Amino acid sequence: MSDAYFIGIDLGTQGLRVVVLDAAGSIVAGAERGFILSPVMREEQDPEEWWESCRSCLNKATDQLTQEQRARVRAIAVDSTSGTVIPLDKQYRPLHPAIMYSDQRSVMQAIKCTEAARKFQSHGFTGFSTSTGLAKMVWFAETFPEKADRIFQWIHAADFITGSLCGVWNVTDYTNALKSGYDLSALNWPDYITTELGVRKEWLQNVQPSGTVIGKLKAALARDCGLPPDVAVTTGITDGCASQVASGAMKPGQWNTTIGTTMVVKGVTEKEINDPLSRLYNHRHPAGYWMPGGAGNIGADWVSAGFKEVLDHYNQSAASLTPTGKIAYPLIQKGERFPFVAPDAQGFGPIGVSKEVLYTANMEGVAFAERYAYELIESLSGEKVEAIYTAGGASNSAIWLQIRSDVLQKPVCKMKYVSGAVGAAIVAASHTYFNDITGATAALTQADQWVLPQPALKQQYDEQYGRFLEIMKERGFIN
Repeated sequence: MSDAYFIGIDLGTQGLRVVVLDAAGSIVAGAERGFILSPVMREEQDPEEWWESCRSCLNKATDQLTQEQRARVRAIAVDSTSGTVIPLDKQYRPLHPAIMYSDQRSVMQAIKCTEAARKFQSHGFTGFSTSTGLAKMVWFAETFPEKADRIFQWIHAADFITGSLCGVWNVTDYTNALKSGYDLSALNWPDYITTELGVRKEWLQNVQPSGTVIGKLKAALARDCGLPPDVAVTTGITDGCASQVASGAMKPGQWNTTIGTTMVVKGVTEKEINDPLSRLYNHRHPAGYWMPGGAGNIGADWVSAGFKEVLDHYNQSAASLTPTGKIAYPLIQKGERFPFVAPDAQGFGPIGVSKEVLYTANMEGVAFAERYAYELIESLSGEKVEAIYTAGGASNSAIWLQIRSDVLQKPVCKMKYVSGAVGAAIVAASHTYFNDITGATAALTQADQWVLPQPALKQQYDEQYGRFLEIMKERGFIN
C-alpha cells in the first residue's frame, strides 16, 4: 500500500473530474460528472453547480478508497480553465455567474487592455483577447457598475473550488493570474490595471506558485469524505499547465506537444522567451523557470473530417508510405496563429493521390508545423529542445508518433496519464510530499512509450521539410 495519496480536481467547461493518485503515480480512484451544456454556458456558468458536482465526485472517489488509504491522503489541488473569472462580495459569494473564457462579449475591452499593456508594460503578457480574465473584469465593471461597487474580490474558476475546499479566497497562482494581467517578471499587479482600466488592486488576489499550501480541508468536508483533518489544500493551476505537468515536461529542455483538435506546445526554459510577434507567451514555472507556450489552429480535426470511418486501415497503410515526398497542410478552418501568424492561411494537400497517401502526407504536414514551432522556440530562447512529451488524440496513432519523431529527429514520449486532474494531483504533491514540482513530476508520471527517430530517414525528411518551408513562403504564410 502507498504511504501517501493525492487528490486532483479538474474543472472543465463540460464537466468535473476527480482522481486520487498514489505515491507511484498510479490512479487508484476517480469520479466524474458531465455538465449539460446550453449555448449560454459558453458565456456564463453557475459556480455553485460546480461545487455541487465537486462534492458529489469527491464523495464517490473517496468511497473507492479503503479506510487506510483515506487516512493517508496528504493534499488536494484544482485545475480549471484559464481566463474564467468570478466577482465575489464580502461574504465570498458570487455577485454574478462565472464569466467563461469562451465568452466573446469583451471585444472592445480586450482591445483597450492590449493598448494599455503595450503602452505601459515593456515586457510580459500584453496580448489580451476576449478569452482573458482582465478583459472580462473591465467588461463587467463597465457593463454592471452597480454590481462593480459591491466587488470584494475577483477570483478564477480554480480558485472558487479551492476556496470552497478550505475557506481561503484571496490567493491564486502564477498560471491563473497571467491572463488577468499579473506581471510574472516583477511579480506584482502593474499600475496600469488600475490607472488605465479601472480594476482596483484591492479586488485582486495574492499570487503564489502552483502547489503552495494555503490551508487545510474544511473540517466538515473532511469528515464527510472520511479524510484526515490535516489534508493540505494548495494553490491550483490552469488546465493547460496541468496537462503539461501530467505530460512530464517540467525540466528545462523538456517540451510537451498536445495534438487534439488543435496543436498546443508548452515547455520549460531557463529564461523568459520574448516573441515580438506574440506567437508564444510565458507562464511562470512554480520553481522559478519559465513555461512558454503557443496554440495553433492546425491539429487532428482533419482526421475525423475525412478519415474516421476506416482509421485503422489508413494507419496501417501509412507505415509503408513514409516518407511520402508530398507536401500538405491540413488546416480545416481559415487562419493560423501558431507557429506562425497568417490570418488568411488555408489548408492544402497533394492533388491526384490516393486517400492513403493523403492521410500520410497530412500527418507529415502537422509534424512539419511542429518542427517549425520547435525551431522557432530554439531560435528565440537560445536553448536546446531535448525531448518531446506528447498527449492528445494524435498520440494514439503509433505511426504518427514515429513520423513526428523522424521529422523532429528527437525522442517523443507518450505518457500513461495525461489528464488535467492528474496534473493537479501532482501539483498537490509537489510541496507536501516532494521538495518541488520537478521532483514530483519525475516521480509521479509514467512513460507509456518512447519513440526514437530513425536516422536513415533524416535526409529524406530534411529535404521534404525544406520543400514544405518553400511552399509556405510562396503562399505568404511565413516570411
